[in-house]
Amino acid sequence: MPAAQQTPAAQPVPRTVRPDELPAEPDLLHPVVTPAGPPRGADVLTIVDLDAGARDPDAVARALAGSTRLTIGIAREPWDDALQPVVEALTLTLCLPAVAAPGRAHVPVPDPAAAAAEIAAAADRTPRAALALGNVLRINARLLDAAGSPWTRGVEDAVATESLAYSALLAGPEFAAWRTEHPPRPEPPVPPDAVLLDREGDLLRITLNRPDRRNALGHGLRDALIDGLDVLAADPALRAELRGSGPSFSSGGDLDEFGTAADPATAHVVRLARSAGLRVHRDRERITPYLHGACVGAGIEVPAFAATVVAAADAWCRLPELSLGLIPGAGGTASVTARIGRWRTAWMTLTGARLTARHALAWGLVDRLEEPS
Repeated sequence: MPAAQQTPAAQPVPRTVRPDELPAEPDLLHPVVTPAGPPRGADVLTIVDLDAGARDPDAVARALAGSTRLTIGIAREPWDDALQPVVEALTLTLCLPAVAAPGRAHVPVPDPAAAAAEIAAAADRTPRAALALGNVLRINARLLDAAGSPWTRGVEDAVATESLAYSALLAGPEFAAWRTEHPPRPEPPVPPDAVLLDREGDLLRITLNRPDRRNALGHGLRDALIDGLDVLAADPALRAELRGSGPSFSSGGDLDEFGTAADPATAHVVRLARSAGLRVHRDRERITPYLHGACVGAGIEVPAFAATVVAAADAWCRLPELSLGLIPGAGGTASVTARIGRWRTAWMTLTGARLTARHALAWGLVDRLEEPS
């Protein structure tokens, strides 16, 4: 039949294995590269049935600690305390709400197997980005833990690690395919009032002011925001509020700018030199973001660097970058990870699911709910 009418070949489903199989089978812990074609979800992801238990949980946890694959645990029953190191070594664990335990390494879902299948389907669509996400989150969690506090030098190292992976993916075929399907549109000029600054005594109000673009953090708005944050940095007596005008705090990066840098290496340099997230981090005790409406991608990654984040009840958060063949690129694998753990950050990115304000509060992504004044 003509190529346009061909039915796509079924993708292999990632194998579900018992924990005790992991130490003995390297292919379950590391990506598989075959001459048959590009990587698939089954080449980069392993599903682990935690209900099977483990004879030697410590050996399983040690094996997982060296894994470079995505490893998704599923649990329909409560796991023994001895299995907790295995749960924490996985990329994330999906469990029934009735068996949820204290800690951040698991996500309660109505059907763990179905949720794992959805993640596997996402990994099939963008296996390189999914694998990069898992590896960056594991590295960055270690950087943050080794620093002794999530808000020390480890943050800057984690942001640099994220940027390197993000830049590599910008040059990859998954982002190229998305860009081909979504060609950039001409961008309107950046208005001079893209960010409003209003000082009253020792309070500086910084307002993202491009509601027509849903406060998308393109280079113009980003640079204007950084200018405002530089005003805060220059005066130690100031404290600041960060808000967004219109129905959304921020819809994230401006999609029409994605991939428009001269080259990925230059994009990495610019991303570190002009990081709004790191600016917020450096004055995190003196700036309070007030979120409402959509807080997507950079729209949650940047404010999450602050010590206190306030959200209205209508706020919702989402990390959709994987659908573009990318990972979070505004510092989210550092800021969001420091707040909710690498496991739940992985879940947000692998699924692209919305997190309501109340859910974000329960997980620690925001610190309190407050209606706009």
